[in-house]
Amino acid sequence: MAGRIRRSDIDELRSRISIVDVVGEHVTLKTAGVGSMKGLCPFHDERTPSFHVRPAVGRYHCFGCGEDGDVFQFVMAMDHTSFAETVERFAAQLGYTLHYEDGKPQEETSGRLRLLEASRAAEAFFSEQLLTPAAALGQRFLGERGFDLAAAQRFGVGFAPASFDALKQHLRGKGFTEAELLGAGLLSEGQRGSYDRFRGRLVWPIRDVAGATVGFGARRLSDDDKGPKYLNSPETPIFRKSQVLYGLDLAKRDIAKGHEAVVVEGYTDVMACHLAGVTTAVATCGTAFGVDHIKVLRRVLGDVSTTDTRSLGRVIFTFDPDEAGQQAAARTFAEEQRFAAQTFVAVPPQGLDPCDLRLERGDDAVRKLVQQRRPLFEFMLRRIVAEHDLETVEGRVAAMRRAAPVLQSIRDRALADGYVRTVAGWLGVSPEEVRRAVRQVGPRPTPTGGGAAPAHPPADVALQQLERDPASRLERDAIAALLQQPAVIGKDLAARGASAYVANPSLAVVRDGVLASLDATEAPDFSERVAATVPAEIVPLVRALAMAPIPQSSPEGVKDYVRGIVSSLVDRDILRRKAALLGSLQRLGSADPEGAKRLQEQLVELERERRSLREE
Repeated sequence: MAGRIRRSDIDELRSRISIVDVVGEHVTLKTAGVGSMKGLCPFHDERTPSFHVRPAVGRYHCFGCGEDGDVFQFVMAMDHTSFAETVERFAAQLGYTLHYEDGKPQEETSGRLRLLEASRAAEAFFSEQLLTPAAALGQRFLGERGFDLAAAQRFGVGFAPASFDALKQHLRGKGFTEAELLGAGLLSEGQRGSYDRFRGRLVWPIRDVAGATVGFGARRLSDDDKGPKYLNSPETPIFRKSQVLYGLDLAKRDIAKGHEAVVVEGYTDVMACHLAGVTTAVATCGTAFGVDHIKVLRRVLGDVSTTDTRSLGRVIFTFDPDEAGQQAAARTFAEEQRFAAQTFVAVPPQGLDPCDLRLERGDDAVRKLVQQRRPLFEFMLRRIVAEHDLETVEGRVAAMRRAAPVLQSIRDRALADGYVRTVAGWLGVSPEEVRRAVRQVGPRPTPTGGGAAPAHPPADVALQQLERDPASRLERDAIAALLQQPAVIGKDLAARGASAYVANPSLAVVRDGVLASLDATEAPDFSERVAATVPAEIVPLVRALAMAPIPQSSPEGVKDYVRGIVSSLVDRDILRRKAALLGSLQRLGSADPEGAKRLQEQLVELERERRSLREE
């Protein structure tokens, strides 16, 4: 595994990427003054634009919800990718070779891009083939399960011809090499050479969270096909089945917005759920739901630990009531503590999966299935109790001991106590006996996946709070001007502004950061240099101030405004110093004529400085 990506490569990529172009794919941006653009925030619902982008700085900030970051963080927030994945994706798009701390260059950046292009071309080929007479079996399969052509196109479903090398020949004609097609998992190796991996099957494209096609799942249609019922792409440089959830590219927005995900078992179940209005449904791709799937899902859910269980997200699993479904539930519960989110189970009636349920009882039945979910711990408690003979003392004690760890894992303590009484009733023992068994389990474990810190720790003061007080508002606006336009303000005035008294303690820290960074006033990333000098808890405030809109649109207007607001801060500081000198002079009286003279000279100098400032 490669080490960390070199900082120099990250900086180089950032300089080559236009944040306006990237954000513009999601937000309609309009000019909001010199060097700033704004639009409706993509991270929360709003009617008045509060989302600002500063191209020269390469950052965005929303004054409504506080989201803030650079171009990498924007893509991470929108597509729910990790930092490394995001950087590598941009590198692939730009054809840039990354280097890692171990000194090795990224292996085949352009090669990975070719595999993705081959997979996308294969998806288009399969989609076209579904419309041909040869795909009659596939068309009938979809129709019998309630899916029309529009549904197939929505999910990219296609058909692989029952041919030895139809896909191979088609993609070779598109310029792809045999090695690339093998690398993408589209071909298999045999004694007579390579051949199409998927033949005579209905095919679903498997996409990553960003929507790139990375693999395929293919369903057997004919009894003549002696292969497995479902055949998936093999592990490739672009496809890791333990890290991909089918349908996540379509579901991610609604999952992130509603903080709820529904995990089903197959491709047709995902289709049925989405068509029924359950647009947060995803499925694994030929493997059990595991730790890596949890990591992916938590990122999309925005799943962090909190003591307020009402604000936690929800993950709903659908399990068949048969033994295989029970075992799947047990495996899932074993990893449940990795979620901070609350976990639930929805058991379909009469063993119907969501696809069959929709077909037999309609869309409303699928929606009700999700609505009538039960907590996963309740599902497990009932399963544990059902496995024991409660007619015997030994059976009741064994059931109580098996149930204790489940009861202890319930995050909501009031809810846990309620289930203690419920389990006691099922077993015919006193609640205190069950509580004693729970206490013997030990302290409640901290969720392995929980406790993640917010991406942007809040500063001890928000911009909205600063607006309430005129004095703080002046300090805020002057420091924002110093952060955004230090070169326009000029080094002399900037130095005086950065030395002026600031009452607000958080703003004073930012001011000190400006003062420490004055040698870099010509740098386009001046505000980020200031951010690097202040404590971590103040960094969000620096970035918010660096994005605050300036109430002028023309360059000349900006110059007059920023110099004027900083001059006002300096003027106020002169007035404060003058008042302090007058107080000292009054206290001194006639006891020290020489001291009084020095104070008078300082007062004259301050007044001269003040007049000069106002003339400028």
